[in-house]
Amino acid sequence: MEYITLKNSDLRVSRLCMGGCPMGGHGWGDVSENNLVNAVHTAIDKGVNFFDTADTYGLGKSEEVLGRAIKDNRDKVVVATKFGVRVESGKTFYDNSPDWIEKAVKGSLKRLGTDYIDLYQIHYRDNKTNINDVIYKLEDLKNKGYIRYYGLSNIHQEDKTELNSHIGKFVSFQDEYSLACRKNEGDLLNLSNELELTPLTWGSLGQGILTGKYDSNVKFDSDDRRSRDIYINFHGEKLKKNLEIVSVMRKISEQTGKSIPSIALRFILDHIPNSAVLAGIKNPNQLLSNLEAMEWNLSSEQINELLLISEDKEVAK
Repeated sequence: MEYITLKNSDLRVSRLCMGGCPMGGHGWGDVSENNLVNAVHTAIDKGVNFFDTADTYGLGKSEEVLGRAIKDNRDKVVVATKFGVRVESGKTFYDNSPDWIEKAVKGSLKRLGTDYIDLYQIHYRDNKTNINDVIYKLEDLKNKGYIRYYGLSNIHQEDKTELNSHIGKFVSFQDEYSLACRKNEGDLLNLSNELELTPLTWGSLGQGILTGKYDSNVKFDSDDRRSRDIYINFHGEKLKKNLEIVSVMRKISEQTGKSIPSIALRFILDHIPNSAVLAGIKNPNQLLSNLEAMEWNLSSEQINELLLISEDKEVAK
């Protein structure tokens, strides 16, 4: 296993982080809680100590499942969760207010069955609560022992001005990034240095398109969110492009003897320095396949080949 220490902290985490969105049991097709719990146990046995979830995944179910899965290993793992997305009366909105943070953290602690959260992250900024008020509240939670450190999610270059005067407070930030979605590459590379944050990538397998399991005839049942056109990786011209990327990955897989998903993850680990990749995992077999990304490197030629095939012409302009 490879490990890094999140900036401005003493959190030593595995560079493979098990993402908890599938644990919410909503929108990812057939998901078995037993398989999820077994995947967590397998992850811990294999050296994965980093687990990421959010209070909005399955409206709290993901945190509950993760809590049950780690209850006998709490001291061995780093638990990251998020706040700031509220769902009430069928409406979804963002809320970073101190009052909501207080309610949210207590709810997460209860669902996770733990006394503290290692990394508490702003899921999305609400564009109304002053960042000073957010940080003041997060520092209060640290002083109370509810959280150890705090981080950011879904921030971009335009957020830098707001955060410039708070360098050293946050330890990490998440953005969507994969060979199927490189639009945030500049933000990940630049903000990690400019704001002294450890970059974490979500959607690291392009919602599954980069696993090599799908072809041009892919279809999902209605209980799988990927059946909707908004999940562009599986539809139209974007699907065709992604399958071209997978074709190159398959060749590299044959060259290296590593699984296709591990090629996608290794690309991120090699191309985004000192990063960790989040991968949503539904069962132990998926975990073991992803673990093949650890402790080796793509060659410069292979990285360049992947950069070329995955280049987004619109972003590159």
